[in-house]
Amino acid sequence: MQMREVARGVQYINREQTQSQYLAFPSACLSISALTPPPTNTTKMAFAGRWETETQEGYDAFCKLLGIPDDIIEKGRDYKLITEVTEDGNTFSWTQIYPTNAKVTNNFTIGKECDMETIGGKKFKATVQMEGGKLSVAFPNYHHTSEICGGKLIETSKAGSVVLKRTSKKL
Repeated sequence: MQMREVARGVQYINREQTQSQYLAFPSACLSISALTPPPTNTTKMAFAGRWETETQEGYDAFCKLLGIPDDIIEKGRDYKLITEVTEDGNTFSWTQIYPTNAKVTNNFTIGKECDMETIGGKKFKATVQMEGGKLSVAFPNYHHTSEICGGKLIETSKAGSVVLKRTSKKL
C-alpha cells in the first residue's frame, strides 16, 4: 500500500491489488466516514469491555431536566459509573452499574426493535442504530449516542439543548 500526504492531513491511499483510490481522514475516533470503500464493521468488538467514568459534563442540568431528585444527583455527581459491554456481532449486552450497586442491563441487536429500561425502571421499546461507528438510540426523554474515540468510551445524551457528555476509560 502506498500513501502520500496532501493538504490538511488528508491522505490518498492507492491499493495496488485493486488499483482503487480512497480518501481517508486521519482520526482517533471510530466514527470515520469514507468516500468509496465498501462498508466494513470497523467497530467490531470496539465497545466490548469494562469502562469507568473519568469525566462528565452537564451532569446536574441533565439530571434535573429528567426530574431526578437533588439528593440522588448529589450522590451520583462524583460516582465512577461502571459500564460493562459484551458484543457478539451486532448483538450487545450493555450494563451500567450506578451508586448503591443499582444495575441496568439492556440487550439489543443493531437495527432490531428491543425492550429497554431506564435507570428509573421505565421500560420502553427502541431500535439501536449504528451510524458512522456510533451507537444511537432514542430514550423516552432524550437521545443517546455512544462511540469509541481515542480509546475512550464517549457517551452523549441530549434532551433539547441540555447535553450530558460522559467519558470513560477502559479498565
